[in-house]
Amino acid sequence: MAALKNAFFDTSVLVAGMVDLGDDSEAALKVLDAIADGRIEGPGTAWHCCLEFFSVTTRLPEEYRLEPETALRFLREEILPRFAVLQLPEAAYLDFLTVAVGDAASGGRIYDAHIAEVARRSGAPIVVTDNRRHFTSLMRHGVRVLDSAELAEELGGR
Repeated sequence: MAALKNAFFDTSVLVAGMVDLGDDSEAALKVLDAIADGRIEGPGTAWHCCLEFFSVTTRLPEEYRLEPETALRFLREEILPRFAVLQLPEAAYLDFLTVAVGDAASGGRIYDAHIAEVARRSGAPIVVTDNRRHFTSLMRHGVRVLDSAELAEELGGR
């Protein structure tokens, strides 16, 4: 069966797939294994997700927390070599904010709206996130939004 191509991954999947959080990590670990073994080709993420990965993993509860040097090593050795790291083009910044205001995005929701827009502009057919409700706006653009367990289940047949 053909590999899944150009799926986009949110921070939540990167964190759960790189830091063993117990049962909460099971599906994300399977998904990242699928990237490593080539069943998912050309995965993407946003630069903002890389920053969030560093932020979140270095402030997790002590039993899970990464030292900043370890978080950087994971980014350098595991994420950056395997994922296309994407951003909005500078010319799109104000248009993005204008649309976000029209969609009533405010507070911290602007960050997920930004990640969603990076994913949409990348042409990703699927966004994988364990914060699904923050990305449902992508469905109006024909982008599938799956959590890591749903994708892991789909990959089970590949």
